[in-house]
Amino acid sequence: MAIGCGHPPGARLRNPADFAALRREGKRFATRHFRTEYRLTQAAEARLGMAVSRRVSKRAVVRNRIRRIVRETFRLRRAELPGCDVLLIAQTSAAVLSGGELRSDLEAIWQRLAALKPAPDGPTMPLAT
Repeated sequence: MAIGCGHPPGARLRNPADFAALRREGKRFATRHFRTEYRLTQAAEARLGMAVSRRVSKRAVVRNRIRRIVRETFRLRRAELPGCDVLLIAQTSAAVLSGGELRSDLEAIWQRLAALKPAPDGPTMPLAT
C-alpha cells in the first residue's frame, strides 16, 4: 500500500466521547441501506465511524465486506467533505447488496455531506481590471 492511501488513525472516530457527542448533538438522515449521523466540527478533515452489527449479517465476511467498501468510498471522497464527524450505521438490507449497489448508496451520502461544505471566500472568477 502506498503511503497516504490508507485509512489513517486521524480519519477515524475512536474516542467514546466523540461518539457520545455525535449522538447527542448530531444531525441525522437515512438512505435505503444506511443511517447517517453527522456533526460539523472545526477540524480540517472529516472523520468516520461505522456500526455494522451482527444484526446486519451473522457472517463476519459479509460485515467486513461492507466495512471495506465504506472505508474505501470515504477515502476517495474525504477531501471533498467538510470538517465533520460521520457515523454510518448499516441496515440489514446492506448485507445482500452487490458492491456496486453499496457504492451507489454511499455516493449519495457523500454527496449530501459534501454539499454542507462552505463555499470558498471571495469571487470564483478573477475580476477584470
